[in-house]
Amino acid sequence: MAAATHRGVWILAEQHNGSVARISHELLTRGRELADKRNTDLTAMILGNDISQADLQGLIDRGADRVIAMESPELVGFLPEPHARCMIKLLTDYSPEIVIAGATSTGRTLMPYVAVKIHTGLTADCTELDIEPETGNLLQTRPAIGGNILATIKTPEHRPQMATVRPRSTRPAAPEAGRAGEIIRLPAPAELLESRIRKVDFVPNEEAHSLNDAEVVVSVGRGIKKSDNLPLVYDLAETLDAAVGATRDVVDRGWLSYSHQVGLSGKTVTPKLYVAVGLSGAIQHLAGMQTAEHIIAVNSDPDAQIFRVAELGLVGDLFEILPKLVQQIRKTKSEIRNNKQ
Repeated sequence: MAAATHRGVWILAEQHNGSVARISHELLTRGRELADKRNTDLTAMILGNDISQADLQGLIDRGADRVIAMESPELVGFLPEPHARCMIKLLTDYSPEIVIAGATSTGRTLMPYVAVKIHTGLTADCTELDIEPETGNLLQTRPAIGGNILATIKTPEHRPQMATVRPRSTRPAAPEAGRAGEIIRLPAPAELLESRIRKVDFVPNEEAHSLNDAEVVVSVGRGIKKSDNLPLVYDLAETLDAAVGATRDVVDRGWLSYSHQVGLSGKTVTPKLYVAVGLSGAIQHLAGMQTAEHIIAVNSDPDAQIFRVAELGLVGDLFEILPKLVQQIRKTKSEIRNNKQ
């Protein structure tokens, strides 16, 4: 699509069982910034059925100028073909200039499919989005060459410009009560809803502490040396009521499963506290955790990259530090309980 007739910044909001998902509010943070720089409006597009009116208004409260909900029972669960057709219809009817989505399972499936169908570009897993002042083009920055450099990509000749961003790579937009905006509910045309795929089953993640939602994460690198030493990390995680994360090295060695991987090729987390144990802080890993509120690092190398983002760094042997740390935390917790009694 040519650039001249397109206007506006859009986000692809997501819903789960009729309720708007957190990623939608994160995208509003990025979308509002881009729309303000382009001096244009921000629209939240959402596909589903019987979506909560309060949740749709919540998108307005958090920065959207307009919400367009295309609804049908067939859109409750994600299926690529009907969702793509409905999204393409909205993009064709309204001609936005920029469309951003989360790099979720939905966004990573839907956005490249749609980009190919409408003959435009897509940059996946962006860490930064900005507007080029001279041209108004979307600047899409993402790690490249295994995460060793950051590449900034533009789509100068085709519209819309499309990008996905990592979940939890930015804070959700804060609500502003009383904010005005337009909410449009559209029935999905029946001819767009056919699908060659059907949903068979869903198996939820039943881990006690999910990395995605954890307020405290203890993450381990290859400094742990072997899987037999992981109980040291588990003890610290249990003491802090934390989820356990890992670097790609640890996962590739089979010491922990992929569900624990934090970083460019794993999960992005934004806990209140991130404890990095025996990991160097490669850029691939930093991309998945550097937005944590507080970062504590334990590493024997005083020049380790992780110390550049850590608020508190402990230089020393983790095999000596972790047991003492666990002991002190348990002692402090016990004293607090006794003082309350």
